[in-house]
Amino acid sequence: MQTVTLIIDKRRELSVKYKKLLENEYSSVIISRNIISAMKFIQDKEPDLIIISDSVDGDLSGFCKKIRALTYNMRPVIIAMSKSAELEDKLNVLENGADDFISEPVNSEEFVMRVKAHLRREFESNLDNKKLLPNKNYSMRAAKRIISTDQNWACMLISIENFKNYKESYTKLASDKLIQTYTAIITSSLSETDYLGSLADNEFLIITDELKAEKIANFLTFAFDMVAGKFYSTRDNERGFIIMQGDSEAGRRSDFVYTTIGIVTSKTRKYKDNQELMTDLINIHNLAKQTKKSNYLIERTKLSGENSIYKKSYNNKIIINEPDEALSILLSTILKLQGYEIIQKDSDEVPAVIIMDLKGEDGQNGLDSCKLIKENEKYKNTKLIMTSIFHDKESILKAGADLYLPKPYEISELVRWVDIFVKENNEY
Repeated sequence: MQTVTLIIDKRRELSVKYKKLLENEYSSVIISRNIISAMKFIQDKEPDLIIISDSVDGDLSGFCKKIRALTYNMRPVIIAMSKSAELEDKLNVLENGADDFISEPVNSEEFVMRVKAHLRREFESNLDNKKLLPNKNYSMRAAKRIISTDQNWACMLISIENFKNYKESYTKLASDKLIQTYTAIITSSLSETDYLGSLADNEFLIITDELKAEKIANFLTFAFDMVAGKFYSTRDNERGFIIMQGDSEAGRRSDFVYTTIGIVTSKTRKYKDNQELMTDLINIHNLAKQTKKSNYLIERTKLSGENSIYKKSYNNKIIINEPDEALSILLSTILKLQGYEIIQKDSDEVPAVIIMDLKGEDGQNGLDSCKLIKENEKYKNTKLIMTSIFHDKESILKAGADLYLPKPYEISELVRWVDIFVKENNEY
């Protein structure tokens, strides 16, 4: 991403000179002749560095204080330039928010090196230490700048799904290596003009040309799947999933990690702010995630008519398939009190969660039912909690259950898992 420098200076010759010294392919420089236009530019573009001259009408230290108050959440570097060399003037300006004070006339080489040093420090202070990429604040700044231009661009939201479960099973060290490997893969697919930053521990943001975005996404989904299996043990690879351990996750089946990519472009609509952009980006990303395997989705020009948008309602429906009538009534009553809707097992409605006991003397009937449920497209997003007195956790999870809960269990523990799974179901 190009750095953006704002020069606030009434003098035409000197301001143009400073611009020519600083501007290059990696740095954009804008000149503002007055504070009013400068303030608007600061809000719209969030510059990395602001150079303000005492040629502007008014008190230099007062302007520095106003700029610092306006930019408290983005914290740009502020350099004050003045014809004065008085110590009192320097201290006053620095006390009111400036990061540096330069007395004019200034040596051109010193001026350029000072600015570069400030920009370098500002960039390094916004790095994600694990990925060595710009952090979320810096990435949101990059997105804000691109939407206000006339360029053709694409924004790509990239995530690693099931990352939290992988981290808990394989430790932070292994998860860090997974993140760093994917960061290297993504970096190798980009050119110097593309922007790559971090949004969260397992999320990335790419800003690139709209014509390249789909090719990048196609490569990343392929490359990620090629290396993902190397981050699992031989036994987990043979089994095809992880069996979670620990007090709070024990007995849960977790699928392997995969990558999801959502893409929006300037071709589909004109965005007025970051909130609109990120809302669209998250929505298209969530649609791509529905396949539950590495996938990407790019937003195309909308052809639908008025009132054709479908809004998914919140699914809080539960099916309880429990042969013990007393326990079934108890579970139904408690879950209703928690705000869930209990539906019959032969209902046409799709539940968010099914709670099912492993029936039969050897449990085989329940395993067969579990497999049939998971093979049914209707229940592709439904979470299945299997309870049983037969403690064969691996067989139950292999049959497709999302969680094995051995009997007898605490009702509060079951309710906790229902809460978790209903929320996960409604993410898709």
